[in-house]
Parts: sequence; structure tokens; C-alpha cells
Amino acid sequence: MSKKENCSVASLTQASESIVDFSGHGASLGASGYRVASDHPDNCEFLANTGDSVAISPGQDGFESFMIGVAWDNIRIEDSGLFGKWFKKVRKVGVDLDVGCLYEMQDGTRGSIQAFGEKFGNFNEAPFISLSGDERTGDTEGDDEYLLVNGEKWKDVKRVLVYIYIYKGALRWSELNPQVVVDVPGESDLYVTLNAHDDALSLCAVAELENVRGGIRLTNRTEYFPGHEEMDRAFGYGLEWADGKKNPA
Repeated sequence: MSKKENCSVASLTQASESIVDFSGHGASLGASGYRVASDHPDNCEFLANTGDSVAISPGQDGFESFMIGVAWDNIRIEDSGLFGKWFKKVRKVGVDLDVGCLYEMQDGTRGSIQAFGEKFGNFNEAPFISLSGDERTGDTEGDDEYLLVNGEKWKDVKRVLVYIYIYKGALRWSELNPQVVVDVPGESDLYVTLNAHDDALSLCAVAELENVRGGIRLTNRTEYFPGHEEMDRAFGYGLEWADGKKNPA
């Protein structure tokens, strides 16, 4: 597995101490999450290339609950329309980048979790995965969005495909610098980075977590798609997809 010699990215902040105690290596500096901070070479590992994989073994009592976070650099796209030309001004538009996942349970149940369609999952009941909310711009402090997995119920989960998609804004993956981190208590923070960018497509399958003999196998799956249905077909989840819109912010 590829590992950067210099871990130059701050760990994502603890999601909710009242729900779960994350490992918390370092402090997030907020404001889009992806920030250069103090080096922590012993506390994080990078899956920097497609196909990179790492296995995490459960403890004697299984896994504690863990977080799958996403952060990005919020850029401002200059949009000089007619008004801007007249008054020599530009309006700046933030990018709405979302995280979601497809999941398959051990009993064969399959589904999706994402802000689009208001499918926020459930932490205490199947699928035992919940989405924090819908951070529209990446301007907030700490993690932009995260998935929270009920570690006690990981045994009931077969696989999880984590994806990110640009719902609104210019497609500039290389400028957004999105990254996914899997923060399992007691383990090094695992960062999955995009080693390739396709600005023509708005959806990227980033990471896959598989239940292998009770443990977690994390793999970098960086692959871009024109839509959810095409991604679903590629990974064999067999869900039905329909067009829809988010509710206004």
C-alpha cells in the first residue's frame, strides 16, 4: 500500500463525542477540512492509488463505532454574467459536494445513503450507517460531511461503497482536493485520495469497505461516472434510480 512519507493533512475532527469516541489524531482546522497542518507520520496512512488496499482486524470485542469523513477545499468560481460585465463585478459560486454510500447487508438487503433524496440512513437500526447532514458549501468548521458506522453492528454489513458527487458548481476535482478518511478508534487514520481527475463527470466512487472475516478491508476505487445508475451497475448493487432534486438550503 502506498504511504506518504510526510503526512501533511490534519485528521478530521471528532464527529460527535456524545455518540462515539473517535481516535482523533490531531485537530481539524476546519474551513473545508483539507488543510496543511503538523506532521503526524505515525498516525495516518494514505491509499493514494486506485487498487491500494489495507485490512483492519477487529479487537477482542469487535469494532467501536467509526467515522467515514469527507472534506474538500471550497473554491469560488468566478461567474461574470451580463451584470458583472456592466459593473465590472463577478459573483462567486460555491461548490456543493456531497458524500454518500451504497451498502449491502449480510442478508442481501441493499440501499443507498445520501443527502440527495434525504436518505440519511439509521445508526441504531439497519443499515447501521447514518449521514451527518448536508453541508452545502464546505465552509463550516471541521468535517464537511461524514458517515457514522455502528461498529457493534459491523458484523451485519457486507460491503459499503463510498462516493462523492458534485451536485452544484463547476467540475474541478483537481481544485477541490476531495479526500475520504476512515477513522477507526485505535487505528491509524486512513486517507483515500483521488489519484486521477475527470472534470467531465460529476460522480466519483472513492472507497470500498468490505467485511472480510469480521474485519474491514478498505480499498481505493477511484472511478468516475456520469450518474448513480452507471456506478451502481459497475459495482452490482441493483438499485432503482430516479431523477430528483434537493430541497432548498
